[in-house]
Amino acid sequence: MSNGYSAENIQILEGLEAVRRRPGMYIGTTSSKGLHHLVYEIVDNSVDEALAGYCSHIQVVLNKDGSVTVTDDGRGIPVGIQEKAQKPAVEVVFTILHAGGKFGGGGYKVSGGLHGVGASVVNALSTWLEVTVDVDGYRYFQRYERGKVMCPLEKLSSIDRRGTSVRFLPDPEIFEETVFSFDYLKMRLREIAFLTKGLRISLTDDRPEEPVTESFHYEGGISEYVKYLNRSMTPLYDNIIYMEGEKNGVLVEAAFQHNDSYNENVYSFVNNITTPEGGTHLSGLKSALTKTFNDYARKNKMLKDSDDPISGEDIREGLTAIVSIKISEPQFGGQTKQKLGNSEARVAVESIVNEKLGIFLEQNPDVGKIIVEKSIVAQRARNAARKARELAHRKSALDTMALPGKLADCTDKNPENCEIYIVEGDSAGGSAKEARARATQAILPLRGKILNVEKARLDRILTNNEIKAMITAFGTGIHEDFDISKLRYNKIIIMTDADVDGAHISTLLLTFFYRFMPDLIREGHVYLAKPPLYKVEKNKKEWYAYSDDELNRIMLEIGRDQNNKVQRYKGLGEMDPEQLWETTMDPGKRILMKVMMDDDDKLNIDNTFSVLMGDQVEPRREFIEKNAKFVTNLDI
Repeated sequence: MSNGYSAENIQILEGLEAVRRRPGMYIGTTSSKGLHHLVYEIVDNSVDEALAGYCSHIQVVLNKDGSVTVTDDGRGIPVGIQEKAQKPAVEVVFTILHAGGKFGGGGYKVSGGLHGVGASVVNALSTWLEVTVDVDGYRYFQRYERGKVMCPLEKLSSIDRRGTSVRFLPDPEIFEETVFSFDYLKMRLREIAFLTKGLRISLTDDRPEEPVTESFHYEGGISEYVKYLNRSMTPLYDNIIYMEGEKNGVLVEAAFQHNDSYNENVYSFVNNITTPEGGTHLSGLKSALTKTFNDYARKNKMLKDSDDPISGEDIREGLTAIVSIKISEPQFGGQTKQKLGNSEARVAVESIVNEKLGIFLEQNPDVGKIIVEKSIVAQRARNAARKARELAHRKSALDTMALPGKLADCTDKNPENCEIYIVEGDSAGGSAKEARARATQAILPLRGKILNVEKARLDRILTNNEIKAMITAFGTGIHEDFDISKLRYNKIIIMTDADVDGAHISTLLLTFFYRFMPDLIREGHVYLAKPPLYKVEKNKKEWYAYSDDELNRIMLEIGRDQNNKVQRYKGLGEMDPEQLWETTMDPGKRILMKVMMDDDDKLNIDNTFSVLMGDQVEPRREFIEKNAKFVTNLDI
């Protein structure tokens, strides 16, 4: 009897067919993130030309037909015949996986793309792709469709420029959506410009009636990046402390500045690629900061011989820092390039930062004094917070029923079945307690707005009654004590009024979760409830509308006349328990929005929270004005 598995079942995927069959293996996802990754792959090739010293300007254009064009003024992809493939080199680059100038060390000294799959993967996942190369005084052109060559490389007119232009249209057979976001691309392109000192990157959107262009060019490189990231905070000193150097073939840049917040925002890059999980280069930076500031404090009698050294965590309180290295053979943890493993990177960063920072502190003793004094205060506060946590642990060990008194807990003890609603105010809390399904839904009312954790140290956070109530109810602990296995509810649902105050409370809560319990968000446990904005009544029938558009659709369906009664809900407290259950809490009917985060985008998430919750009004106003078009259902 045949088992259905024979030599005939073994498939050989020719050319780029493997990429089209399993796109997730090459770009991670076919969602919006993967779509935009195509642009980054082509841009990264142009950036490699800039890192090699041959490209000064990259232009990215979103075309009206949905395609994207990336143009640079680099050397131009070679067009000569590649000996092994017996095809033009440019055709090899776009049609053969693991082909490129980044393997032998001759084409590029440093490069973000190591696997030689970028251009060919973009080609494979596009309906069509056209490449135009200006090299050796002539223009060359070739077109591909779904990775296949449609015409031989054509030699066109003579031209007095050099560079490469790639235009491609993402394939709707592959991607869930094919519409590029100008703002999403803008964030990454700005970041690349900061990391590549002197490079100009222009982004143009030709799709609207009036095209929009933004250009990014930073002669100060990562020093300007730190200044940009700190724009919503109050710096503790004017200087951006910048260090650069080379050791054992590793080029190192580091820049930092302290602000008056209590969060640590330190970011690391290798060959312009973000490394969200850090690695040896980040370890080198942290080690150097700890050693240099402790040496400086003892040398200048700010620490006594009997004093404990200042911990790295305390030195980094309120720190915004970037470490960016260029290395010829980076070793990453996996294809996703999340973490650097090269031991020589740590040695290089540590050595250069120790030396350069030591010189800076000798020349700027006032800045050194400010940083050390802040670190010592942070150390005292951390010790106080530790004692408070230890006291809380002892208390909870003695009293196993130490749940907050205001919590209306559910009766089911299986966390998988349980959810907790965080509700603002006693009025809404009272309605929610009556409306809930008591077996599986817990209600925790909060009094007013919780503490803004962007502006508070851990010791103060731990003494805030509303935050203490949440920590106790969730059961996980926070910060270094966090343990997600102890989470008492599978869903944590923020339920606030659909107005400015409600949006502010939601943002305060999300800031707290993100800064002190990020795994709650990372593991998909945090949700926002979406209560209705309107109730429509006509002839004893009721409809609920969750947006202005939905209200308009309902009104068109039932007809606009004097029998219509429209109620605009200003708050959850206006609903009786039955309405609250039916519209917002019934698992079969409610609308929940899951809060998600992408670790690859940590820098932009940090920046958004800092802008929204920081001291400076102008960056917050700019953010709101730029993003107002994305906001719905906001009372102003």
